[in-house]
Amino acid sequence: MRIEDVLAAIATGLWRWDNASGIVTLDAEAARLLGLPAEPAQLTEAAVRSRFHPVDWNEIDGVVNLAVAEGTLAEARLRIMDGHGRVIRTVRSRSKPLIEGNDYQLVGTLQEVAEPQPGTAARTPVTGDWRRSREAFLLDAGRALAEARSTAEVLRVAASLSMPGFSPDGLAVFGVAGERLTIIGHHGHSAGDEGPFTSMSVDTDYPAAEVVRTGRAIYLPTPEEYLRRFPVTWPLAQRFGRQSWAYLPLIVAGRTMGAWMAAFKHPVAFTPDERSVLTTVARMLAQALARAGVAESERELSLGLQRTMMPVLGPGIPGLHVAARYVPTGGGLQVGGDWYDMIQLPGGRIALVIGDVQGHDVRAAGLMGQLRIALRAYASEGHRPDAVLSRASRFLYGITDGDGDVGAGGSGGPGTGTGTGTGTENGDEEGVNRGGGDVVGSGPRFATCLYLEIDPVTGVVDIARAGHPDPAVRMTDGTVLLRPTAGGLPLGIVPDTDYPTTRFTLEPGETLMMCTDGLLETGGHDLDTGWDRIRALLEGHEGDSLEELADSLVEAVHGPGSHHTTGPLADRREDDIAVLLLSRQGPAVREAPRRTMMTVAQAEPERVAAARQHLRQLLHDWTDEDQVDSAVLMVSEMLTNVLIHTDGDALLVASVTCDDDARRLRVEVSDGSDELPHKRHPGEMASSGRGLVLMEMLAHAWGVDPRGEGKSIWFELNEPASGKGCCT
Repeated sequence: MRIEDVLAAIATGLWRWDNASGIVTLDAEAARLLGLPAEPAQLTEAAVRSRFHPVDWNEIDGVVNLAVAEGTLAEARLRIMDGHGRVIRTVRSRSKPLIEGNDYQLVGTLQEVAEPQPGTAARTPVTGDWRRSREAFLLDAGRALAEARSTAEVLRVAASLSMPGFSPDGLAVFGVAGERLTIIGHHGHSAGDEGPFTSMSVDTDYPAAEVVRTGRAIYLPTPEEYLRRFPVTWPLAQRFGRQSWAYLPLIVAGRTMGAWMAAFKHPVAFTPDERSVLTTVARMLAQALARAGVAESERELSLGLQRTMMPVLGPGIPGLHVAARYVPTGGGLQVGGDWYDMIQLPGGRIALVIGDVQGHDVRAAGLMGQLRIALRAYASEGHRPDAVLSRASRFLYGITDGDGDVGAGGSGGPGTGTGTGTGTENGDEEGVNRGGGDVVGSGPRFATCLYLEIDPVTGVVDIARAGHPDPAVRMTDGTVLLRPTAGGLPLGIVPDTDYPTTRFTLEPGETLMMCTDGLLETGGHDLDTGWDRIRALLEGHEGDSLEELADSLVEAVHGPGSHHTTGPLADRREDDIAVLLLSRQGPAVREAPRRTMMTVAQAEPERVAAARQHLRQLLHDWTDEDQVDSAVLMVSEMLTNVLIHTDGDALLVASVTCDDDARRLRVEVSDGSDELPHKRHPGEMASSGRGLVLMEMLAHAWGVDPRGEGKSIWFELNEPASGKGCCT
């Protein structure tokens, strides 16, 4: 009797599928099972496909590809449809791929099987609830692995995967380093169990080593199969008491980077569907490990670059205490253009510099390094702050002139976004938008910078500013004020720029803060709301530790609490952060005057508004709000009169002092004109001439003092007896 007759007697047909030609050859029984006349036939792939349920055809396609890749049997259950789309029977297909170069032929059998009765536990490999559970599992696993950012996180996700129906209780991930196989991580084993596997040659008679050598998965459904195939290393696996093992290659871009072991305490037959799940998980695991490896390499490169670029503040400076922090942005290589530096100058003076090169990319980091070295060189030559920034601007313009690369977005970019400073109120950024948005167009890079020199003995500070946010000073009584400073354009905009210098004295116990715009604008804030957040933190800080204060500033911006204080610009891109704190040591005098000073130039009348706001900050705890409004009104009149009636600039000096357990505000506005003001009696419709009249009505005392060159007009206000007092 022929073999075909025997197979037909048990309702089993033979078929052959030639992948190269797309022709499927059926014997008579196979044709009958497919709903065709019971005679041998040769059909196209499309004709055969029309006889299968479309869902099952998609499943069998994956099973066949898996069998071809692994060199194993392809096995599945398929529903056969008639010409009207009705299911007429279910068949079981088993086939063996015969690989010929890049093509293959499938030779196998079709056998009719009975459908399971309702309520039974039977299931088919490719249909039913199990398939839906598998798809849901793979979606969850893919999402979890895609979100893992480090090798440790990938391994934790892999250990937590609960596969539908056959979850492993032991996992191990092997990596390849040269000709050695090492364990990257494992789960379900005790500490020290990995000892024999930590370093082995890829030529070892061990399943993971063979998988790495061949790139093919190995399934060991029983201990007997393990012993038969790998007798040498069986004793290493026997002590764990497992019943089944699967070893799968971890392949990325055609390269086998390691192997994944899944071990089971219960027997697993490793059906095609189970192998398909394991293979899919192995592919996702390999991709996740590759991404994590790249991310970790980038982080290591970033940290190394930061360590190279960021200075060590060095030993303590007598009379001064310095603390600094740098936090890179969360994207890319985590490098950018923010930097800070401390430079020892001749004569015992100290220079501190903080800046921000436009962009968040490697180009910005490289320019930052070059600019930092240039600034250090110019400062060490003994140049004053204005000359240091002028030379640095010329240097940056020279090395970026004609550079057509497009900025990568971020602080200092001329484009969209809100400014990072006090805008044109500071008279240094007109026509330049130092926004936090993307850079539009191409052109040379530029940088903002704040450079100061301080004498540790006297506390005298000289500051030059190039388009950078103003520094802030925390006074001995906890009051925090922005210190308005004159400035010029950002470095690199034009080759020759002047940078005026501002001088003031940092008193013992006071702390000066310099930062890049990232500290203010991170978390969706603009400059105003960001400054309010940082100012509240500075004023609420207790203790004298600058290191703790620096940590608090970074925590307020990047810590959990920052999520509850997001600003109005929710879609603002995050930026690098650099912050530098300088405190002058010595006994802090709580009764020391609270003093501030700023200049209003003829070319920047908009700074009158900044002066009004600055005075309100100085009087933030003044008890009489009406007096605060009166002081602001008088300051506005005094400054405006200088700008209108003279050709020079106005110098504003305001101080709060103690007098007989009460506080007194004294404000002076000086100018270089010898013409003294005089009180007039303006008519009802007059638009000017009321300045001195207002001072006579609102101030407790006022006057005009001639000086050698110019004059000073001043007023005083006494806080009511219920005020804060001198020592609070």
